[in-house]
Amino acid sequence: MMIYKILTARDWQVFADQGHFTGSAVDLADGYIHFSTAKQLAETLARHYAGAPNLVLLTVNPDRLDAAHLRWEEARGGQLFPHLYARLDLAAVENTMPLSLDAKGRHILPADLNGDDPKHEPFLGPVASRAVSA
Repeated sequence: MMIYKILTARDWQVFADQGHFTGSAVDLADGYIHFSTAKQLAETLARHYAGAPNLVLLTVNPDRLDAAHLRWEEARGGQLFPHLYARLDLAAVENTMPLSLDAKGRHILPADLNGDDPKHEPFLGPVASRAVSA
């Protein structure tokens, strides 16, 4: 199972340039990097990123993370969320995609991450060659 990280296009560009990510302002304040599962993504976007433009969705392979630093912890409504208590290395990122907004200002997720939304934008190519403009 993959896990997902939502970043601003600017944060993604810095991450891609540096090869690692230590966290957004919220991550740094909480002491870990927040992730969501596929089932948690739509609600995470609605609660924390409603209407925000220029977001990038990262698909992260948890098998490429240090298992000792990845914890599944109870949060929102008793759900278990993946939290990384270490930096995120670029090698763990399998795909990225820019998130578009629909006419109502909701983020459009691909069908495989949001079963009730038929809209889909393809994932981009290999991580090393990606640049997402803001």
